[in-house]
Amino acid sequence: MRIGVPREIRQGERRVAATPDTVKRLIKLGFEVAVEAGAGEAAALSDSLYTQAGAQIVEGPDAVWSGTDVVLKVNPPVPQTDGGHEVDRLGQGQLLACLFMPGQNEEVLARAAERGATIVAMDQVPRISRAQKMDVLSSMANIAGYRAVLEAAWHYGGFFGGQMTAAGRTRPAQVLVIGAGVAGLAAIAAARGLGAEVRAFDVRLAAADQCQSLGASFLELDLPIAEGEGSGGYAKVVSDEFLASEHRLFAAQAPDVDIIITTALIPGRRAPLLITDAMIRTMAPGSVIVDLAAEQGGNCEGTVAGEATDVHGVTLLGYTDMTSRLATHASQFFANNLVNMLSHMGGAGEWAVDFDDEVVRKSTVCHEGQVTWPPPPDPKPVAPPAALQESDPVEVVPAREPIELGAHVVKLLGVLGLVAIGTWAPSDFVQHFTVFVLACFVGWQVIWSVKPALHTPLMSVTNAISGIIIVGGMLQAASGTLSVAAIIGAVAILVASINIFGGFLVTQRMLQMFRRREG
Repeated sequence: MRIGVPREIRQGERRVAATPDTVKRLIKLGFEVAVEAGAGEAAALSDSLYTQAGAQIVEGPDAVWSGTDVVLKVNPPVPQTDGGHEVDRLGQGQLLACLFMPGQNEEVLARAAERGATIVAMDQVPRISRAQKMDVLSSMANIAGYRAVLEAAWHYGGFFGGQMTAAGRTRPAQVLVIGAGVAGLAAIAAARGLGAEVRAFDVRLAAADQCQSLGASFLELDLPIAEGEGSGGYAKVVSDEFLASEHRLFAAQAPDVDIIITTALIPGRRAPLLITDAMIRTMAPGSVIVDLAAEQGGNCEGTVAGEATDVHGVTLLGYTDMTSRLATHASQFFANNLVNMLSHMGGAGEWAVDFDDEVVRKSTVCHEGQVTWPPPPDPKPVAPPAALQESDPVEVVPAREPIELGAHVVKLLGVLGLVAIGTWAPSDFVQHFTVFVLACFVGWQVIWSVKPALHTPLMSVTNAISGIIIVGGMLQAASGTLSVAAIIGAVAILVASINIFGGFLVTQRMLQMFRRREG
């Protein structure tokens, strides 16, 4: 099978759907790879690097789209400068994998179906555990959140971290992150890394612990925060009362913060309006707002998609190409997601569009001329059987345990053995045997009652106590005659010495783990 990687023609796009590293992985999966000349230049990936990785460099889009079984792109097909459309380059049975966004490109989806193509929309990959390695939205959101902090730092006229110098003292920048999804958490980590004091808010209850683990202070409402918990890890539409409570919270925070980063999005809907014009007026001049939801209408009143504007002395950034501003790593992450998807579909050797696979079914929006989006809803979980009514009598018949004859025989023999020892054994033997049995019983109970996490320190100390064995061995070995007892005593001295040395060594190494190294 042959894969084609065209140059992205969308305005401002710097990413590419394959990198030299992923080309090598595709070749290992059995694919041949053709890359359009100059496809990776905007991401600092030269044609020579692709050639060294084993790809074929071809001239022009025609050579990439024609004669290939799979086309890998970043963006959905868009109109061309010559008046045509990229979707018309698709052929019968050809597969296109990209960020398709079928809800916003229904016309393009219908045209792809007419041409008999198959479309794998990477933005439709379900957010389940086994599909994380194919989750393009998460990998791109991570980059967008990180870049948002860098853009804010560029436009903000002060330090992120507090400074104390002979020239004066400055406080740390106060950053508010609204929406603690993947992008929000990445923004929190980046801002904390630069030394800022970060406050965070999200409508999902699970986000509180995540924000606090990254060093942010989590803001809470006077309403049950679980109201915003949706399915699939996303937020859901909240009530007017909940939204009003959010606005009161943000209005109180706006005068105190220097930077606000908003990331609130609900799939398939316009971004909720969270920061109003009245809130912006209360912010100090020179403050910065980064609206990562600008492409879907924006979380801030006055956001202009793709532009930086000045609103009442506050810089409002509505950039929609945050991931492209880190083109090299964004391309690597995106390309890795694509390779993982193709590998999940069997690679070149066992290639299949398996609709029995949940990941493939939900991400495939068009297959061989038929539109398959939206996918069928997930089956509802089977309800547990109804509880029995109190009026329904239920007779409980106790189960009979099977009689284990062998266990009873062993116990009987043990009792008879103890009786025989007590009756016919010498008194010295009985005395030592009693101490031996009690020692075994007490030792077993002590070890059994200790938590597994403490077994290693406990055993290291008990081995160190083996010195009593050395004393006994020395008494036997010092008899002056070469006897069996003397030989056994010498062996006991050797083994106990190893136990003592090893016990103290293990204990010393464990103590070192809890000591802070200086410097």
